[in-house]
Amino acid sequence: MTPINLQVQEKSTRLDLYLSQELSDLSRSRIQQLIEQGHLQLNDQVCTSKKISLKVGDRITLQIPQVQPLELEAETIPLDILYEDDQLLILNKPAGLVVHPAPGHPNGTLVNALLAHCPNLPGIGGVQRPGIVHRLDKDTTGAIAIAKTDVAYQHLQAQMQAKTARREYLGVVYGAPKTETGIIDLPIGRHPQDRKKMAIISIEQGGRAAITHWHIQERLGNYTLVHFQLETGRTHQIRVHSAKIGHPIVGDPIYSSGHSIGVNLPGQALHAWRLKLQHPLSGEPIQVTATPPQSFTTLLEVLRRRLAFSS
Repeated sequence: MTPINLQVQEKSTRLDLYLSQELSDLSRSRIQQLIEQGHLQLNDQVCTSKKISLKVGDRITLQIPQVQPLELEAETIPLDILYEDDQLLILNKPAGLVVHPAPGHPNGTLVNALLAHCPNLPGIGGVQRPGIVHRLDKDTTGAIAIAKTDVAYQHLQAQMQAKTARREYLGVVYGAPKTETGIIDLPIGRHPQDRKKMAIISIEQGGRAAITHWHIQERLGNYTLVHFQLETGRTHQIRVHSAKIGHPIVGDPIYSSGHSIGVNLPGQALHAWRLKLQHPLSGEPIQVTATPPQSFTTLLEVLRRRLAFSS
């Protein structure tokens, strides 16, 4: 462990507030976590109370645990970078790229690519998924944010939890919704029989609140281009919600039993189109738009031609 030694020079203040002012490279929540885990000594005694008041002359020793080494290898994988600075990286993820290692996907993931692009990522946000603030399914394309520092990670996670970050998707669904807009408010949890799937599960049975806003972008006969906005971010949320209301995502291998439409899709026709958030340090708004993949635009062109031919 690397110790940080401080001596209080000013009037009384709360421990975690004092440390967050003195240690600008650590977020306040990270400091609180270190205190609660017993990594801090106050006047040579272990202190686990973040709220304790300090006095002039108090001696503080904070131990920063060494980063657990990743059992992952950096891999040079091309990245479509939409935005980057020393705090934040936003990418346009292609279909087929798994975000983080999991059984069956030990390498060739976005995390492997990130370790090559950002060597300082290990330890930020977790050993197996460093820097990953939110995730996209393997075959869902589009904008994904990665934190490059601990402060950025904590700040971006707080934005997701407070619902101030805005995540917008485009998806092509089967069928023609009767209304132009709607809200799906149905809790989601792990499927009780098939653990690889998610399902609508009541809160009482372990489901978690899930809210999806949608409105129609374009009607394409018996298909529809829909704009989705996430209020929550549950696993497979849009895919499960869309299937539940009778309009599953085209090409979804898990939640759709729709027939082939003659377009070679790598997976579900769902794209994380736009991401809006605040910069973790400056607070300035950042908005990025991810260009949909060729397979998505080809699908739309085919459906438009069919609609024009049938009119």
